[in-house]
Amino acid sequence: MTPASRGPGRTERLALPGVLTAGQAAATVDGILAGQREDGAIPWFRGHHLDPWDHVEAAMALDAAGEHAHAEAAYTWLARHQNSDGSWYAAYQDGDADRPTDRGRESNFCAYVAVGVWHHYLATGDDAFIERLWPTVFAAVEFVLTLQQPGGQIGWKREADEDGGAVVTDALLTGSASIHQALRCALAIAEHREEPQPDWELATGALGHAIRRHPERFLDKSRYSMDWYYPVLSGALRGPRALARIEEGWSRFVVPGLGVRCVVPNPWVTGGESAELALALWAVGESDRAIRILADMQHLRADDGLYWTGYVFDDDAYWPVERTAWTAGALLLAVAALGGDEATTAVFGADRLPLGLAPDCCADLSHDRP
Repeated sequence: MTPASRGPGRTERLALPGVLTAGQAAATVDGILAGQREDGAIPWFRGHHLDPWDHVEAAMALDAAGEHAHAEAAYTWLARHQNSDGSWYAAYQDGDADRPTDRGRESNFCAYVAVGVWHHYLATGDDAFIERLWPTVFAAVEFVLTLQQPGGQIGWKREADEDGGAVVTDALLTGSASIHQALRCALAIAEHREEPQPDWELATGALGHAIRRHPERFLDKSRYSMDWYYPVLSGALRGPRALARIEEGWSRFVVPGLGVRCVVPNPWVTGGESAELALALWAVGESDRAIRILADMQHLRADDGLYWTGYVFDDDAYWPVERTAWTAGALLLAVAALGGDEATTAVFGADRLPLGLAPDCCADLSHDRP
């Protein structure tokens, strides 16, 4: 696709004092557009692979910037290349659907389309789009729910068919939290279409309960910052429990002046994790800290408006040597939320998304709500 001419006001909404000017935001949007293929695919960068989750993240950033035609093309790519079981492969070389490089089908990668589709609808009000994409969302959710375990958590993935196609039942907290947000967006789409999905409501409630009350049902990845903030970012945790979780991990993961570690104790801060933490902070009313994190990560900004994936501060070196569309996308979404963009605040604020039905599995569920 050829990037559309951006009219006045398109990126003013993404200006954030102390973080990003409108001109800088425009350059970042142009950097994402430059990587998008003619067929709508958004690989990490040209010549690298596409994964469905990061593809959606970049598309959402384009919608936040008003680039709705380019975002729609990204979702059309997903609809066109969905597998017959409702999934997508974990990676495609440069977005070429004929060249999957990882034929595993990861649950959170497949679920995230629901977040993007609902975000696009809220940004555009395009009922024809949501009707076209409903079968894609429906099939994706049905695939993901085949991986749900008795405790509510979602198995990580289904292996490639040539490797037996077995379900990996181990669940990742970050992935399951992302799926929880996606299921709530899928329920919002179903409600909008007046097509109730009671099985999805039960699955969403069970998953949310597992995230909030049963950490033992997930693999221990507590060294990774995503496992720290993702239950907050996804909306599964809100209120005092969310704030307590943020405080508990702050000194372990936040490096003042640089951003957020990907994993402790490694001396490596990453742009994606920094921007996502900022979005989580905004979601729980900590906007000042969110802005500070976004300002701190600007040392990752390159001259082309994109962002280096990470920085090893002990070596004073960017690593890996790449600038990804999804890092830029996460930054733009955080800025959009802080600026009050309606679609972005709706999908990450979570107060306007359906909750699902809490499971009747424990004695006291009176406080089992985000």
